[in-house]
Amino acid sequence: MASSHGRSDLRFADWMASLPQSMHTIPLTNLAIPGSHDSFSFYIDEASPVGPEQPETVQNFVSVFGTVAKKLMRKWLATQTMNFTSQLEAGIRFFDLRISTKPRDPENELYFAHGLFSATVREGLEQISSFLSAHAREVVFLDFNHFYGMQNLHHEKLVTMLKEVFGEKLCPVVFAQEVSLQYLWEKEYQVLVFYHHPMALEVPFLWPGQMMPSPWANTTDPEKLIQFLQASITDRRRKGTFFVSQVVLTPKASTVMKGVASGLRETITERCAHLCACFCAHDR
Repeated sequence: MASSHGRSDLRFADWMASLPQSMHTIPLTNLAIPGSHDSFSFYIDEASPVGPEQPETVQNFVSVFGTVAKKLMRKWLATQTMNFTSQLEAGIRFFDLRISTKPRDPENELYFAHGLFSATVREGLEQISSFLSAHAREVVFLDFNHFYGMQNLHHEKLVTMLKEVFGEKLCPVVFAQEVSLQYLWEKEYQVLVFYHHPMALEVPFLWPGQMMPSPWANTTDPEKLIQFLQASITDRRRKGTFFVSQVVLTPKASTVMKGVASGLRETITERCAHLCACFCAHDR
C-alpha cells in the first residue's frame, strides 16, 4: 500500500497537469512557480578545488586549512538536500543554475558550482530530462545565471549539450505573455532556458537573462526581505514579465564567523522557513 507521503509526492510530480482547465490559458508569467536556490547544491564535492569566483581570502583559507576548511564551507554552501529528480517530484519547476569550468581539468568538463564544485552539468540535465519524459505535461524553467571560468567555446559546448539532452522539448523565445500551459502542451515544449550571457542573442531557444530578472535583497533581516519582495513583485507585475522572488536570507561575513562550525541550516534555515510562511500570508 502506498503511503500518504507517496500519494503526496505523486500529486506534486504532476501538479501542472492537474491544474483546472481555467488556468491552462493563463500566461505563466501570472502563475507562482515553485523554485529552488542553488538548485544543484545537494551535492558538494569536498575533494574539488575552490571555485574560480571565490575571493583571495577564501582561496588562502582553504590553502592553509585544506579539507577542514572545505567541510566548513560545505555547511554554508549546501542549500538543498534533494537531488533534481526528488525536487521535481516535490513540485519544484524553477532551477537556479551556476556553471563553471574546473581549473586544470583535462576533460574540459562543465560543472555546477558555487564556492566548491558539484556534479557535472550533463548529469543534472539528464535527470531533469528523464523526469520530463515521464511527465509530459510538466514544464521547467532553467535559469543559467552565473558562469565562471567560461569562454565562448564552453558556452557553445553547453548549448550543444542542451540540444542533445532536451531536443524538441526546448521552447524557442516568444513574447512572455504568449506562454501558457496550453501553448506549451500543444507544441510539446517542456523546457524554457534563461541564459544570462550574450550567447542568448544567437540561439533561438535561449531566453535572454533580462526576461527572468532575479532581484536580490542581500539581507539577514526577515522584515527587510519581505518589504523588498513586496516592492519588487508590484513592479514586475506591472511589467508582465517572468521574474524571480528570492525568499532567501543571505548571511553576512559576521554571521558566518559567529556560527562558522554550525552552518547555514542551524543559523539561517529556521528563520527563513518562518519568513516563507509570513511572505505567503502577506501576498494573499
